[in-house]
Amino acid sequence: MPKGPKGQKRPADVIGAAVMVAKIATGEIEEATEPDDGKDPAAKALGAKGGKARAAKMTPERRSQIARKAAESRWNRD
Repeated sequence: MPKGPKGQKRPADVIGAAVMVAKIATGEIEEATEPDDGKDPAAKALGAKGGKARAAKMTPERRSQIARKAAESRWNRD
């Protein structure tokens, strides 16, 4: 079964897609809003919090150094 841009399952044929749209419109099935990526929501929140804290305590010179190194590695790829 083909997958949509966010990983949701979709019918491969036009008629199947039309039936799915009709079922969503009538409320027979729920439209998948966000796929489950298998990650713990609490772990995702802590990861985002840690990244912000790291950036906040980093000096502008260090951020510039990291960005320069990243750009250099992107340009030197084969």
